[in-house]
Amino acid sequence: DGYIDFMEYVAALSLVLKGKVDQKLRWYFKLYDVDGNGCIDRGELLNIFKAIRSINRCNETMTAEEFTDMVFDKIDINGDGELSLEEFMEGVQKDEMLLDILTRSLDLTHIVRLIQNDGENPHESEQEAQAAQ
Repeated sequence: DGYIDFMEYVAALSLVLKGKVDQKLRWYFKLYDVDGNGCIDRGELLNIFKAIRSINRCNETMTAEEFTDMVFDKIDINGDGELSLEEFMEGVQKDEMLLDILTRSLDLTHIVRLIQNDGENPHESEQEAQAAQ
C-alpha cells in the first residue's frame, strides 16, 4: 500500500538481520524493484543503492554508479537492461563480491545498537575515552 506499518518494519528488520541468503535476496529484490513490475532496471538499482548509502554509511570505495554498472555487467544475462528475480537471485548467489556488498550495504546492526542505547553510539564514548588518554 506504499506505507510500512510497525509489524512490517519489524519483519523486514528481522529478515535483514537473521534471514537466510535466499530470503534476504528476495527481500532485496523487492526493495530495488521500486515500481513493482517484477524487474529491476538500472535507474531503480542506482536510486535505491544511493538512498541506502546515504542512510547506512558503509566503507565502500566503489561509487553507486560503479556498483550499478558492475551488477548489470555481471548478472544481466540476456542484456535487456533489466534484472528478473531469477537473474538477480542466481547472479548474486554466484558472485561472492556482489553478495558481500549487498549484505554490507543493508547491515543494520549498528542502527539496532543505536536504538538499544537511546541514540548514543556506544563506540563514541570508548573513542572519546581513548582520545582523552
